[in-house]
Amino acid sequence: MLYNFSIRPNAVWHDGEPVTSDDVIFTVELIKSAGSLFPQDIKELWSQIEIKRLDDKTLQFKLAEPFAPFLDYATFGVLPKHLLESVPADQLASADFNLQPIGSGPYKFERLMTSGGQITGVVLVVNEDYYVQPPFIEQVVFRFYASSAAAFDAYQQGEVLGVSQLTNDVLQPALMEQNLSVYTSRLPQLGLVFLNLNNPSVPFLQNENIRHALLLGVNRNNIVSHIMQGQAIVADGPILTGSWAYYEEIEHFDYDPDVAQTLLKDEGYVIPAGGGDIRAKDGQSLTFTLVHPDDTVHTQIAQAIQTDWALIGVRVDLQSVPYDSLVNDFLTTRNYQAALADLNTVRMPDPDPYLFWHQSEATGGQNYSQWDNRTASEFLETARTEADFASRARLYRNFQVVFAKDLPSLPLYYPVYSYGVDAQVQGVQVAPMYDISDRLALINEWYLVTRRTLEQTPVPTAIP
Repeated sequence: MLYNFSIRPNAVWHDGEPVTSDDVIFTVELIKSAGSLFPQDIKELWSQIEIKRLDDKTLQFKLAEPFAPFLDYATFGVLPKHLLESVPADQLASADFNLQPIGSGPYKFERLMTSGGQITGVVLVVNEDYYVQPPFIEQVVFRFYASSAAAFDAYQQGEVLGVSQLTNDVLQPALMEQNLSVYTSRLPQLGLVFLNLNNPSVPFLQNENIRHALLLGVNRNNIVSHIMQGQAIVADGPILTGSWAYYEEIEHFDYDPDVAQTLLKDEGYVIPAGGGDIRAKDGQSLTFTLVHPDDTVHTQIAQAIQTDWALIGVRVDLQSVPYDSLVNDFLTTRNYQAALADLNTVRMPDPDPYLFWHQSEATGGQNYSQWDNRTASEFLETARTEADFASRARLYRNFQVVFAKDLPSLPLYYPVYSYGVDAQVQGVQVAPMYDISDRLALINEWYLVTRRTLEQTPVPTAIP
């Protein structure tokens, strides 16, 4: 499959040099060679693609086979070859370019703000050579603060006109601010409980009715409203809400411990006649270990799940570990029974969930549940090669139906991100995020509304 890309003829770097196809080729070569700077699957994808320079403004990508998500993988930022070609890939992070960057966007770097030898902010000004309409706001200043609370305090003191992230500790006070508009958007993450479907120590997890009972036995609304303080959306499937591929009619699983207990009982798991709280069948107790990240929020979620499952006769032992250990020592090695984790699809706007659920990824890939469902895999395979959006949407709809029926893992929530912008700033739009920087994607359309206090001359009144 061939893709031809053209660079806008009037696109120039902020230093006046033209943006060319050589810059794109240079950036792709960096992606393939820059070690840990880019995800492994991204590097592997680009290593299989042939790039041909057609002229200064046109280049061609040749793929070995059709790959519908490719256009979204091609949305990376381009780097200026004329400034960085002499910098080794392993030194990019510390290059001087990072302190005096240039790009081709609506704003350009003017200067850093410093205090006491520390960088406290950055000043951007309009790029008059921007290849579309220049932005309305002539200067944007980003100030750095140690916490969301400190940034919110700066807003209250009139030092700034926005807060880049409103964390839970300041969200409620922010909502009470009359002149602060709060915007909330879904993050590109899915919180879920991975179930290891190929672990012989927990054979009951291979039973789809048991898995359904486990999901029905989790009060996800409680997790979202109390533990996450409303900063999440209850999830019912593996594709993000707001995506064109999300299926609105997917089966929803409301909290219902009574139905959960009935499902377990129907599968033969009952409270032993001799007493106890844990259901068992043929000497096999519904007992397993849930490994989870050791941060406060994930620990509270794990504890809530443990309490909920105890109510339906399932015992869960908790094991907290650092997140890196959770991924490297448990998920990657498949050395776990159940795991609370987050699937992060940052910078991946295409909804393709192939990497996480296709059967070919069960051994060495990111199909951590080791779900082996041929029907679901066929839908994912075909969707990857189908260029028509309507056809892809239908295939992903079918995939989500199969997922909901089989429930290889338990979707919990989609986290959301909240930020605040003063009412003086208009034209702000919010959309589903695939990176937190997406909140600034349309900053060139923002504009300021000046508040003016009109002086009135007192009018004398006649006194009888």
